[in-house]
Formats: sequence, C-alpha cells, structure tokens
Amino acid sequence: MTIKLSSILAPSRVVCGLEGISKKRTLETIAKLIAEDIPVLDAEELFRRLMARERLGSTGIGHGIAIPHCRLENCAGTMGAFFKLSDKVDFDAIDDTPVDAIFALLVPEEADDTHLQTLATIARTFSDADLLSKIRQCQSSEELYQTLIAVD
Repeated sequence: MTIKLSSILAPSRVVCGLEGISKKRTLETIAKLIAEDIPVLDAEELFRRLMARERLGSTGIGHGIAIPHCRLENCAGTMGAFFKLSDKVDFDAIDDTPVDAIFALLVPEEADDTHLQTLATIARTFSDADLLSKIRQCQSSEELYQTLIAVD
C-alpha cells in the first residue's frame, strides 16, 4: 500500500517555524493547531491521545524526525499534519537526536491495520536523507507543503 502525502495533508496543516519548547508543549500546540483546522476534533482529547501513545514509547524515529500518532473518534479518515520546528526538542528518540520535524498522523477510532501500513510508509518516506535536507531548507509553510507533496 502506498499513501500519497497529498491525500492526507492540507496546506493549513503544514507549519514552518513552529516553536518547540518541550515534547509535551509541542504536542499540545500541535493538537490545538490541528483542532483549529478540523473543528470536529477536540484539542484536549487529541493532546491526551497523543501523549498516551507517547507514554507507550517515543515516536521519535531518529534523524530528527518524530511521527506522533493516535486514533480518534471524530476523525473522518486518515489525516496528517507536518511541523518544522524553529528549535530542536528532545523527543526521547531512538537515536537520542533532538527532533526538528514532526509528522502527526490521525486515524479513525475504528481504523484497521491499514493505519500501521500508512505509518510504515510515512516512516520510510522520512528516512530519505535528501528529503530531510530539502525540508530543513524550507523557509515558509507553503514551500514546505510543496516539498512534501512533491514526494508523491
């Protein structure tokens, strides 16, 4: 299964220069921004779910990337959001490298194993050193969005 980033990302959910203070604060900010874009989602519930997943084990996959993810009741389908941080944040990543890029993945509560395949595809996509280099050079949210959907 191959997922196209353009099918789950929207320009309004791609942010360049998000201030990251700590893992918890960053996830809280991300939850608020996503809920502002998708009003049927509750920011507090989203934050709780992201933190609960994080407590199971860090979603920091290495090379400065984290992929926090969770299931949500009011989620109509698989949705993504991407944030390039202005400052690196300790995310307890598997390689102990602080995170400066975060792809948040939200799936419906009743999602089956396809969300695991989506997660694996996203992890593979963001293990590409060339893509990471391009992402880190982006200076605006629009440029970041265009860079991400060009992967498709």
